Amino acid sequence: MTGWAWTALALYGFWLLTAFGIRTLIQRRRTGDSGFRGLSGTPGSASWWAGVLFVVALLGAAAAPVVTLAGMPVLTGHAPAVHAVGMAIAVLGVVGTLMAQRAMGTSWRVGVDQEERTALVSDGPFTLVRNPIFTTMAVTGLGLTLMVPNLLAIASLAALAIAVELQVRVVEEPYLRAVHGPAYTAYAASAGRFVPGFGRQRPSPIDTNS
Repeated sequence: MTGWAWTALALYGFWLLTAFGIRTLIQRRRTGDSGFRGLSGTPGSASWWAGVLFVVALLGAAAAPVVTLAGMPVLTGHAPAVHAVGMAIAVLGVVGTLMAQRAMGTSWRVGVDQEERTALVSDGPFTLVRNPIFTTMAVTGLGLTLMVPNLLAIASLAALAIAVELQVRVVEEPYLRAVHGPAYTAYAASAGRFVPGFGRQRPSPIDTNS
């Protein structure tokens, strides 16, 4: 099991390095700005909890293989097929994350600045889903969890799922609707939230008449 834990740790480290480290350097080189906006909302609010849970999920995902190496048992026992499937899913998620970030271009951000105005990205993978980066992050998290399926990994995946839902529904969708108006309304009606075909939003009468 230690071999899978080391592999999960290395894959996770590569994902962090490329999806956040190198991506930040690319963003700064292109725009002069890192793209990081930090936590939003007042402490205790839903938007604040979204940011906190993201941090918890990231730290927990790093700690999960470490505690396995330290002796914490996995819930599946020795199941090479499960771990191998997990690795394949995680690799798919890592590649998907990088592709989605590239498609977002200079509009890529971590967090939301309510005063900022960025372009609405609706091409590439964004044609199918409105949040492909979050989708592929969840895929990565699922794969890593299957590689070292201990209690900490499962808790981290749950924290990620809650953080993504809060961030998208409470922070990003209201922001995009306010900034882009009818253009976002039309886009949200054609593309799924996380999965193609699911979570599309029907325009309200107010949107239709605006």
